[in-house]
Parts: sequence; structure tokens; C-alpha cells
Amino acid sequence: MPSQTNNSDLIPLGSRPIDRAGHHRSDPAWLAEAFARDDALVLILQGGLPLTSGDGGLVWLGPEAAKLAPKAEPLFLGLDKAGAPVFALEMPGDFDVNTSLIAGTGEFGDLRMSLQRMPEMDANLASTARSLFEWHRSHRFCARCGAESERAEAGWKRVCPDCKAEHFPRTDPVAIMLATYGDKCLVGRQSMWPKGMWSCLAGFIEPGETLEQGAARELHEEAGIRCDPGQAEYLFCQPWPFPSSLMIGLILPAENDDITVDKSELESARWITRAEAREVIAGTHPEISAPMRFAVAHHIMKEWAERPDGSS
Repeated sequence: MPSQTNNSDLIPLGSRPIDRAGHHRSDPAWLAEAFARDDALVLILQGGLPLTSGDGGLVWLGPEAAKLAPKAEPLFLGLDKAGAPVFALEMPGDFDVNTSLIAGTGEFGDLRMSLQRMPEMDANLASTARSLFEWHRSHRFCARCGAESERAEAGWKRVCPDCKAEHFPRTDPVAIMLATYGDKCLVGRQSMWPKGMWSCLAGFIEPGETLEQGAARELHEEAGIRCDPGQAEYLFCQPWPFPSSLMIGLILPAENDDITVDKSELESARWITRAEAREVIAGTHPEISAPMRFAVAHHIMKEWAERPDGSS
């Protein structure tokens, strides 16, 4: 039987630590007042990299952050549990933290590495901010008429001044799935990954197909494994800010175990037993290391590995 931990709120990056308070996004006067409040919390990024301290957490600034980049438009993230407004700012490319007013507070670091050490709230907010800033960066121009669009609603929308079209942040659905065959599961790896790391297979959902159909299609395309979409088991999902996806975790029973790898997608794929999967999660397997703990793939493998032997 599935465990009782199938809850996306318990998955890294998927927690809901603050109230997004979306009704304030269209109130410029409230936003300006909130950004100037003494208790305002501001995180900053540069080129998708968050400013982090030595312990791995975000460097939190107050309203004085506006002095660092006067032309930067604040992104309103919501209200924390104490009611304090939370914002994010993206620093321009020529901003140098070491010569700024906040020199010595931290450094801009790779988000993937930082997420391994961040507290839950920091990870969720840094991921959200990065996704939105990346969306603004790649969607400057109106998809309808080609004119340069403008930010609106505290960073949660873009509006075209010419044709008045409204554009909203996109999130791409991705199936990330573990195929099982009896008491073994399928793992794969890409050549760019760290040596020894194997993970679940994954792929984007295409127009005109369901989540389950997309998962089954990807398994067949990448590894030659046939699955019935109707037998797919949903586990949980996770926002993934690289650049902006929703990783949807599934387990699918396989109908065959002969692997045919598509080398343009994977370097290799293999079956491992449930006992081996437990070793992978525990970090004791002699050849295979698990995906990082902040990745949903780690938790999919863990969920299946911890089920009783003989269960699906």
C-alpha cells in the first residue's frame, strides 16, 4: 500500500510557507507602502543566482534594498506568517556585491547547490522568484503583435501597450516517473550528470495528451518500456525553477523489462531491485547514488523503496 506521506506540501520546494496575497498585486499604493515598511523582507538575485550567506540561507534585506538598484521593479511574493510583506529584486548585471552597501553579507551562488542547504521557506521563495524573473527575461515581447510588453501586477503579469494583450507566467508540466516490474524499478542517467548518479526518467507533457499518457509515451520513447497509462499512480508534484516546470511524480507498472535506450535522450538505463533502491536512498549502494534530496526524483524513489517487498 502507498505510504501516507504522498503530500506535495512535504516535498522540497513545494511547501507553502507564506500567503501569496494575490489581491494586493493590483494595488500600486498598497505595494509601495508595503515595500517601504520596516518589517519588509527582500531577497535579491542576479542572473538567477540568489544572494546567500555562509550557512546556505538567503540574505534577507529590508526596504533599504531599494538603494541597491533604484530602477529594479520589486516582485511581490506575499505575506509571511507574521504578516510581513516579502519581495524579491533582481540586480542588474553590473551590480557588484563586494563594492556595494551590503558588502560582506554573502555572495550570489548557484541555486541548485544552495537549495541543498536552504531552509524550507528560503528554498520556496528563491525558487518562485527565479522562475518569475526568468519568465520576464524570456517574454519581453508580446507574442501576439511583437511589441515590447510591460510588467504589471507586482511582477505576475505582462501587458502589451499596443494590442493590450495580457501574458501570464507559464509553468511547463513534466512527468517524472518510476517504471516498476515486479520487485524492481527502472532508473536512467544522462552523460552530463555526476558520476554514479541515476534517477527516474522524465519528459515534458505534449499538447493533446494526459499526464499519464505522456509518462507512458516518454518511458517507451526513452527506454522501450511499455506501460498502460490507466495503471499510473500519482504521488506528488514539485515546482522546479530551471527554468519553470511542475515536476509531477508517478509510478507506472511496466509490461516488459527488455530495455532499448534512445541514446539521444539517455546514456543508459537499468533495472534495480527494491533492496538496491533502499541502498541507493541510504547512500550505501556501491555503484549508484541517488538524486539530490531537494529533487522530487529522490522522493519518488524513496516512496517506492520503502514499500513492502512484493508491493507495486
